[in-house]
Amino acid sequence: MIDRLAELEARYEEVSRQMSTPEASSDLAALANLGRELSRLEPLVVTLRQWRSVRDELDRTREMADDPDEEMRAMAREEMSRLSSREAELTDALRVQLVPRDPNDDRDVIVEVRAGAGGDEASLFAADLYRMYARYAERRRWKVEVLSTSESGSGGLKEVIAEVRGDGAYSRLKFESGVHRVQRVPVTEASGRIHTSTATVSVLPEADEVEIQIDDKDLRIDVYRSSGPGGQSVNTTDSAVRITHLPTGLMVAIQDEKSQHKNRAKALSVLRARLLELEQDRMAAERGDERRSQVGSGERSEKIRTYNFPDDRVTDHRAQITVHNLPGLLEGDLDRVIEPLIEADQARRLGELGDDVGG
Repeated sequence: MIDRLAELEARYEEVSRQMSTPEASSDLAALANLGRELSRLEPLVVTLRQWRSVRDELDRTREMADDPDEEMRAMAREEMSRLSSREAELTDALRVQLVPRDPNDDRDVIVEVRAGAGGDEASLFAADLYRMYARYAERRRWKVEVLSTSESGSGGLKEVIAEVRGDGAYSRLKFESGVHRVQRVPVTEASGRIHTSTATVSVLPEADEVEIQIDDKDLRIDVYRSSGPGGQSVNTTDSAVRITHLPTGLMVAIQDEKSQHKNRAKALSVLRARLLELEQDRMAAERGDERRSQVGSGERSEKIRTYNFPDDRVTDHRAQITVHNLPGLLEGDLDRVIEPLIEADQARRLGELGDDVGG
């Protein structure tokens, strides 16, 4: 563990040196990447140097504990107690900072919400979930752009795809992937019976063009006229775009923009995110590990959370937590369930680190 800390400190020094070179100054993209890496490493390096300083001071104080003067020995014992406590704090801090980060955590995301079982009630629930994420993003000052929507006749959403951009977007929203279940009395239910419906959420880290290069010959691009619910014409030009990735069979259709060019760009963005997910899953399978960092498998078929309206409670089945004030949660107060998931995930990662730093 000490060796790993020394490697990271050496990397911090190297990145600092690279940032000051003329080569880095001339390449803005490379400079930005170096800056992000430096900002990630700096807190750990600061803590490491504080830890070393306390260890050195503790060693000097131990020597004073053998002083012939009783008053000096008493002072040394008192100082050793303080320094030992501080060393333990810094050791714990280093262990936390050494937890392997999900390499996708800094990415923007593509969020896809789809109605599942339950007919119109499922589409209304899907709309509720999307609004919850939009309000949560607003609280965190992230930017949300809707890429595609498909409305139901009841005013709900059969599907919505949105891009969320902001600091730490994937690191928090990744825990939302899976099946969400709602238990409530539908507005159309005259007898007051509770119905159970579902919606599926998928959170994909966004990929850029450099990472996922798509060959034009691998694409089939169809254009057609956009239409709204019930076949109502949105516009009179062939602006809707459907892109099929022939090697994988993945298909993305976007029609929300009146510009064919904009719809094509959005469709390619969603396609790159889905291809990145496929590639990361493939690499994880080769390593024999689980790619996703969230508690639970993150599979889209996994029921992760139940929203019970009659009892005003939300239960997350991965962290085994229940919170109340369901309307507040749907207004974007989502950290109440996300924070325990982050803590559980971090505890799991800490458990995998093994030996103590000070060993």
